[in-house]
Amino acid sequence: MKKIKYCFVLIGIFSLRLLLGTDQEEDKTSAPLVLDMVHHNPGELPYQSAYNSPGYLKEAGYNGKVYFLFESPALAINWESLSPDILPQGSEERAWVDAKAVQIRQMHQACKEQGMAIYAMSDLVLFPKRLIEKYGIQESFGDPQDSLTISLLKVQIDEIFTQFPDLDGLVVRIGETYLHDAPFHEGSIKDKKNPEKTIIPLMKLLRDEICVKRNKKVIFRTWYAFDVDAETYQMVSDGVKPHDNLTISVKHCEGDFHRANPFSKVIGQGRHKQIIEVQCAREYEGKGAYPNYIANGVIEGFEEHARMPEEKINSLREFTERCPDLYAGVWTWSRGGGWAGPYINNEMWCDLNAWVMAQWAHDPAQSEEAVFMRYAKEKLQLSSADALKFRQLCLLSAKAVVRGRNSTFRDMTPQWTRDMGIGWPRPNVNSDPEKQQRNLKQKDEAIEIWKEIVALAEQISWADNETRIQAISSSKYGLHLYEIYRSLVYLAEAEANNDKGAMKIWIDNYDKAWESYTQLAITYPSLSTLYAKDYTRHIKNPADGKVNQLRIRLGL
Repeated sequence: MKKIKYCFVLIGIFSLRLLLGTDQEEDKTSAPLVLDMVHHNPGELPYQSAYNSPGYLKEAGYNGKVYFLFESPALAINWESLSPDILPQGSEERAWVDAKAVQIRQMHQACKEQGMAIYAMSDLVLFPKRLIEKYGIQESFGDPQDSLTISLLKVQIDEIFTQFPDLDGLVVRIGETYLHDAPFHEGSIKDKKNPEKTIIPLMKLLRDEICVKRNKKVIFRTWYAFDVDAETYQMVSDGVKPHDNLTISVKHCEGDFHRANPFSKVIGQGRHKQIIEVQCAREYEGKGAYPNYIANGVIEGFEEHARMPEEKINSLREFTERCPDLYAGVWTWSRGGGWAGPYINNEMWCDLNAWVMAQWAHDPAQSEEAVFMRYAKEKLQLSSADALKFRQLCLLSAKAVVRGRNSTFRDMTPQWTRDMGIGWPRPNVNSDPEKQQRNLKQKDEAIEIWKEIVALAEQISWADNETRIQAISSSKYGLHLYEIYRSLVYLAEAEANNDKGAMKIWIDNYDKAWESYTQLAITYPSLSTLYAKDYTRHIKNPADGKVNQLRIRLGL
């Protein structure tokens, strides 16, 4: 209760500031960060996206761009201030780093021309392989308490901001390290979830070297380090002195971007400003291949979070209203996350999520619905009547997705389908028949909702034929994909009960759903790529293989 009272005091202070007004410099400093990042698939060609363009981002309402991991100056500095033989002139490594530097400077120039803030996401700790070998620190360079590691990090920071002076700040993460497009570098981090040994020392170092010494920004990501434990988060918050240039980044939900995952318990906690991460083309939910409007749920609250205790924050609106002084802005991933496909040919659905989030982030007092209706009328050129139908379609998509992939009660393990793969369903509730029936019922509900979505897409008078085809075909994509999902969940239930008759029925349903789904690609050549029956990356047990085993068992 003390924390809630404190937040309401902050609301009063915030309101008083609005009434009294501030000078231009203060307004600029306190304005929300509205950032976007295209999360390219590691190891693949970068996405071709409108969101690569700083001009497009500015038009959509963003005031800054976050460049992806492999567009980071951490990979493009030459380390000559430390030693010329780390990346010696004429070496393959130096040629690669110099070419990367040219590419990054061109990107930064494009951002600067649009007046956009320039941020780069970087893994910690990441050094050239030659440097690690030179100093013999293969076992120690990932330790933030190691004195040599600290010294090298300071050199790295100095070179980053010296060689790339247009850079406004770094976005850093310690939860994972990707090296797919970094052939001459190595990464490591020890005790990444340890506040005292890792998180606090690193955050203090970055605060001192970047925020204080250089007056640049640091956005420190909580992901996979201190994002799900409120006690750990509070320890970090207490252990690092706040600074206007230091912001903590938190996903709106706990863990990965899954529907039915809990709303983040650390949002609104501590004493540091927080920027909220939002994935617009969800890696577990089609990546923009079908309607999936999440901006309403993120801003106003998803239906599965409505059961949270009243004193708990369960939406961005509650966060901004209760703790306005902690709100630093919104950071969207307009594209990407995860691996491989589906690969979309039209950015309509992720564009809707990104645009609404960006426009709302500047002024959280406005309603999400008002922002949405502006998109429908201004961007899609829909009439008032059709804009209302479009809103109904989009709100229904949120209901269909949570019911079809999981349930509003999180009755299924969320990782059973992701990227372009479908695994064998893994319910959380096999031991509870009543809950399993609830789960099955929601799969039926999802299909009925998808049928409504398709009907609405066909009823709307779209401004052009391309948009009409995209809306209708992607809605059908969702319908038939979720028919595949439903048949598998029912089939898994039938197998668990050794009900051979039901297994035969649902195998037949599965085959028909796949036939309808694959036919879409023939009918609509511009359709996004389809899910693959044999996709195995992060899918240990592809569903199609299991279905074929059951065919043999049943003599089909």
